[in-house]
Amino acid sequence: MGFFDGLLGGRAAEFDSGSAASNAIELTKRHHQVSLTKQGAATGNLRINLTWRMRTSDFGGASRESLLRHPFRALKPPEVIGHSQSMVNVDLDLGCLYELADGTKGVVQPLGGFLGDVNAPPYVKLSGDDRFGSGSGETIYVNLDHRDDIKRLLVFVYIYDQTPAFDRTHAVVTLYPSNGPRIEIGLDERHPQARSCAVVLIENTKGGELTVRREVKFVYGFQSELDRLYGWGLQWGRGYKKADR
Repeated sequence: MGFFDGLLGGRAAEFDSGSAASNAIELTKRHHQVSLTKQGAATGNLRINLTWRMRTSDFGGASRESLLRHPFRALKPPEVIGHSQSMVNVDLDLGCLYELADGTKGVVQPLGGFLGDVNAPPYVKLSGDDRFGSGSGETIYVNLDHRDDIKRLLVFVYIYDQTPAFDRTHAVVTLYPSNGPRIEIGLDERHPQARSCAVVLIENTKGGELTVRREVKFVYGFQSELDRLYGWGLQWGRGYKKADR
């Protein structure tokens, strides 16, 4: 299921740098970790954003055969923004498992209305629930002025209810630190039956360094399976969103 993809990486560099124009760091299997402390970004609010798109082929686009007959169709834009329910029913949710320095553990996610708090424990807050993949997506804020109170954060994405698999979306999780370039993690690996994905692990190491490590581990279950994989030890039950779609 690809649980351990990306744990072993190259040591020559900490990350892949994007172009100067994009001002982004892309975390990959080979270069999977970056230090917020070293780039002077371990303070202020860390913004974590999830966006996704759908390919036109997911709802009746051109087939391979039609492209062979009409090669100029390949020049047309291959993607559209999946922000309309009439266009496609897709609902990816952003969540975060947290463990604080005092041993407190919990989750921030749309299901159950566990939205957190940015100015009080757990110092993690979910802002909004994007049901249709709009341009703004879903966002989690982490108050790094309280980084000494945070031990580790596991940012994850899961598919809510009857929606396409990850390999049919162009999901991207982007971290916007208070200083330096943004950090991007793409969820474009092919795992057709996966329902959840552990995306990135943010840890406050014993030396006081705040690191961001790419995980991108797909699982076939939901939050409880991610919990077991990372040893969080929470109790899980069936959850629902407060408002019907």
